[in-house]
Amino acid sequence: MLAHLTIRDIVLIERLEIDFERGLSVLTGETGAGKSILLDALSLALGGRGDASLVRSGATQGQVTAVFDIAGDHPVRVLLAENEIEDDGDLILRRVQNADGRTRVFVNDRPASVTLMRDLGHMLVEIHGQHDERALVDASSHRELLDSFGGLGGDARRCAAAWLGWRDAETELSRHRARVEAAAREAEYLRASASELAKLDPQPGEETELADLRAGMMRSEKVATEIADARDVLSGSDSPLPQLANLMRRLERKSAEAPGMLEEVVKLLDEALISLDAAQSGIEAALRATEFDPKALERAEERLFGLRAASRKYSVPVDDLANLRAKMEADLADLDAGEERLGALAEKAVEAKAAYDKAAAKLSDARRKSANQLAKAVMAELPALKLERAEFIVNIETDPDERQEAGIDSVEFWVRTNPGTRAGPIMKVASGGELSRFLLALKVALADRGSAPTLVFDEIDSGVGGAVADAIGRRLSRLARGVQVLSVTHAPQVAARADTHFLISKSAKNGSTSTRVAVMDEGQRREEIARMLAGERITEEARAAADRLLSEHMAATG
Repeated sequence: MLAHLTIRDIVLIERLEIDFERGLSVLTGETGAGKSILLDALSLALGGRGDASLVRSGATQGQVTAVFDIAGDHPVRVLLAENEIEDDGDLILRRVQNADGRTRVFVNDRPASVTLMRDLGHMLVEIHGQHDERALVDASSHRELLDSFGGLGGDARRCAAAWLGWRDAETELSRHRARVEAAAREAEYLRASASELAKLDPQPGEETELADLRAGMMRSEKVATEIADARDVLSGSDSPLPQLANLMRRLERKSAEAPGMLEEVVKLLDEALISLDAAQSGIEAALRATEFDPKALERAEERLFGLRAASRKYSVPVDDLANLRAKMEADLADLDAGEERLGALAEKAVEAKAAYDKAAAKLSDARRKSANQLAKAVMAELPALKLERAEFIVNIETDPDERQEAGIDSVEFWVRTNPGTRAGPIMKVASGGELSRFLLALKVALADRGSAPTLVFDEIDSGVGGAVADAIGRRLSRLARGVQVLSVTHAPQVAARADTHFLISKSAKNGSTSTRVAVMDEGQRREEIARMLAGERITEEARAAADRLLSEHMAATG
C-alpha cells in the first residue's frame, strides 16, 4: 500500500508530506484547492508523463517521492530482482522534474528508467477516473482480469505451457527441415569435403605439436655441426688426449727422482684428463641427441602444410577442422536420415498442436462460464449506481486458428447504456460519469482479485448525489476491507464513510499561493461534511445532517 507521499515544488505545492493508512481515505476540499494537483504528483511518481509546467513557479525543479509498504510475496519484488535493484522492505519511487523539461527517476535511491517506474507503478496503484486510461479500461488487461475472477490461473498456465511446447516442436521441426534442405543442396560438395577431411583426419592441437616438432628438428640441425667439430677436436686424429696422457706418465716416472717437485703437476694432469674424458662422453651424448630422421622432418612438414592448406580452403583455423569434419558428417547424416527424422518431428509437432488446442478449448469454455458470472456480478451492482437500464457484457471472440500463449480468446469489457442501443467497448460507449460508475461496479465484482494493493478513485461520484453517492460510498468502503482505497470526492455521503479524512486547502502568503493537506479529527470532519452539504454558509441543519451521515457509518462499521 501507499504509506507516504512527499511533494516538493509541484505547481501550487511548495512542500507537502502525507502519511496514508489502510482502509478508505478520502480527500476533500473546495474547487481549485489542489486535489487534481495531488493526483498529478502521485501519477508522476508512478511513471506518468513529465512536464516542465508541473514545476512550481520560481523553482528549478520539482520532486515527488512515494513510499510503498508491500507484501513479501508481491510480484514487484520479482521485477526489482530482475533489474538488480536492492530490496530491503519498503519500495521508494522518486521522480525529479526539472524546469527545463528533463526528468530523473530513482527506484530505492538507484537511478532507473521511466519504463521501469511505470511498470512498478502499474503493479502498485490503479487510478480510476473519468478520463483515466491506465486502469480497467485498458482492454489488454481484460482477459487476465477475467481469468483472475474465475480462478482460471491453473488452466491459463497449462495452456501457456502447451503453447510453448507446440512452439518448441514447430521450431525444432523448422530448423531440422532447413538443415536437411541445406544439406541436400550441398550434398555433393559435402560428401567430397567430408571425405577429404576424413582422409586428412585432423586432430585438435595437432598444428601446435607439429610446429613444435619441426622447430625442434631444425634447431638440432643447426647445432649438430658445432657439436661434431667439438667431437673431432677431442676424439679425432689431432686429439691432445694421447699426448697429455703420455706426458703425465713420463712425469709420473720422474717424480720419484725429484721428490716434492712433480707430484702436484701429475695430480692436476690426471684431473684434467678425467674432465676431458667426461667432456668427450657428454659431446658424444649431445651428438646422439641431435640425430633425427630427415624423413621424419619431411613427414612433419608435409603434414603441417597439408593441415594449413585445408585451413585456408575451408576458411577455418586448423584446430577447427575436426569440428568442421564432424559438422559435415552430421549434415550428411541428417541428409541420409532426414526424411525419417522429419517425419518423427512432424508427428511430434502435430501432437503438441493437438495438446495445445485441447488446453485452449478447455480454457475458452471456462472463460465463457466465468464471463457470465462476472457479467451477473457487475449487473447486480448497477441499479444502486443508477445504471439500472445499462448492461455490462464480457465480450469474448474465439478464433481456434489464432493460437496465442494466453489462448484463443480475445476478451474485452463492453457496455450497453440503454436498451436498444448498440453495445460496444466500455471506453467508447460510456460517458464520463457512467464510465466511473461502471468501473466501480466492476472493481467491486472483482474485489481483491487481480487488483493492485492501492486503488485511487478520482471524483467518480461527480454529477451524482443522494442515494447514488451513498451507494458509491458503500462500495468504496467495501473495497477498502481488502485493499487500500483513496478517493477524491465532492460527495458528503462518500466522505462520511472514510477511515481517514484529508482536507485539501490553499493559502496565500507573501504573494504566493500554496496547497496544504491535513488529516481532520472528528470535529473537523463534521464541519467539512456540513460544508459539503450546505455550501459556503454552514447551517445547524447541515451539521445535523453531517452527524447523521457519520453516525450511520459508525453503526455500519461498529
